[in-house]
Amino acid sequence: MSQANRSQIHVILVTGPSGAGRTTALRALEDMGVEAIDNLPLSLIDRLLSEGGTGPVALGVDARNRDFSADGLLGLADRLAADPGVELDLVYLDARPEILVNRFSETRRRHPLAGTDTPSAGIDREVELLAPIRDRAGVLIDTSDLSPHTLRDEVARLFGREGGQGLTVSVQSFSYKRGLPLGADMVLDVRFLRNPHWEPDLRRRTGQDPEVAAYVAGDDRFEGATARMVELVLSLLPAFAAEGKAHLTVAFGCTGGQHRSVAVAEHVAKALADQGWRVSIRHRELERRASAAPGTSGSAAP
Repeated sequence: MSQANRSQIHVILVTGPSGAGRTTALRALEDMGVEAIDNLPLSLIDRLLSEGGTGPVALGVDARNRDFSADGLLGLADRLAADPGVELDLVYLDARPEILVNRFSETRRRHPLAGTDTPSAGIDREVELLAPIRDRAGVLIDTSDLSPHTLRDEVARLFGREGGQGLTVSVQSFSYKRGLPLGADMVLDVRFLRNPHWEPDLRRRTGQDPEVAAYVAGDDRFEGATARMVELVLSLLPAFAAEGKAHLTVAFGCTGGQHRSVAVAEHVAKALADQGWRVSIRHRELERRASAAPGTSGSAAP
């Protein structure tokens, strides 16, 4: 996309399985003054954005589109994330499979990927198709226990620029093996810290476990490094807020996304919250393990 004579544009890509609330989220964004377009083919998005305009735009991407593919959407997101003229958020609306089944049963709609099968079969196909996108989304909203009203409130909390919503900080952990979170504004590598993976008693635990967190914090470099990280983020947040940015993502990565990055993300999130900032936290690889079928979880890579 050409950068000539064009100021930065905020692009919000919204996707997720059918029935998870994409339409509700787009309507909430539209009510906040964001230009919202649903079901636009991937092949037309670059052309749309190249036509100019500086206002924020939300694009609903649906697995039913004839040119849809996970690789295609991730390729588009990678191009946008690399474009200095674009501020990108990739938003994934999700819900537990049984919730999605109930929602389709209540509306008596045919699932778009079910064909002649049951809605449950269509949901399984769609969740599998979208799994790579879920793994790399910068913003994940689980709508399983949200009403349409509370979902709209959550979208407003994350992206509202009106009514004094202020800046929301999303602190995330991730595995470098699975790629950077799309739309991350700041990425910090914590692989220099000692790794609990090599301790048999800690290997299968996560950075949320107090013993694992204590082990990571016991590294002589932890206190100084995390203090400088917190200082860096705190020094920049007022400037981002002054620029009108509604949502900032700070991501911490390690090899497996299970121990060090989780422990550091938890530590930094608490420090930011203690300073009065609105903070949400996401552990991408732990979410991925939790969503896997029972009995398939195992030790993460070091």
